[in-house]
Amino acid sequence: MDATGNQPDEVTQAALDTVSQAVELADREHAHRRPRGLRDRIRRRARRRAERTAGIRRIGAALAGAARRGAHVTGRGVSAGGRWLSAQVLAMAPRLPVRDLDTLRRQFPGKQPDELAEKLIEGASKASAAVGMAVGAWAVLPFVPAAGVEITTETLAVVGIEIKLVAELHEVYGLAVPGSVVDRMTAYVGAWAQRRGVALAPGGIVLAAGSPLARQLRRRLVAKAGRSVFSLGPLLTGAAAGGMINRRETRKLGRILSHDLRRRSPYVAGPRA
Repeated sequence: MDATGNQPDEVTQAALDTVSQAVELADREHAHRRPRGLRDRIRRRARRRAERTAGIRRIGAALAGAARRGAHVTGRGVSAGGRWLSAQVLAMAPRLPVRDLDTLRRQFPGKQPDELAEKLIEGASKASAAVGMAVGAWAVLPFVPAAGVEITTETLAVVGIEIKLVAELHEVYGLAVPGSVVDRMTAYVGAWAQRRGVALAPGGIVLAAGSPLARQLRRRLVAKAGRSVFSLGPLLTGAAAGGMINRRETRKLGRILSHDLRRRSPYVAGPRA
């Protein structure tokens, strides 16, 4: 498949699989009930550690799928730089598992918009960290595919997690973008690139704000790919560095977006989300 088409190629599909695995892992950690006693806390900690290890292995398996199925495609993509990454992000975005406001209310009952936003930011940060740790752990295996495969797949997966976060924060603050799935998710890709909420005209038309989307997006993606290199450090230092950097950057993005959306939210007076 031509990477410039409107379908994700095999590497990007592997990144989508990685997003699903990482988000599922973060959701499972949130779902654990709070322990009551010391023994329960010890058991919960051991269970969470085992589940996280298994989850990171599943993420690694999804990443390995990218190496097996699409190393040749990724090689062309790396040589094409930000333009190829941009095309793949735009193809990936409409396929991300974004939850609407009703679903979020059911999953996080009784939360105010700011409380719910913080839950989403924390979950996305954990998911991004898990991807970085999986790539770092994968890099110590005896057979390591081309570094470009690892960097590209991690970049697409983390960007997918962050675009999902951007979309759900718009839902939380009552500023969801109208239109088709493609129109909405393209707008959220622009919000990710511009680090601010989507601007809407009175009739619901998405307005372009700042520099053109394509140029902004390419610049952000190239910078993101550059940071992914830290996941390939020697031994397990790459896993630690990749996890820490991804968590920090995703949390920073979420805080910037939630601050911007809060200022324009119709829920600013405090109705429950």
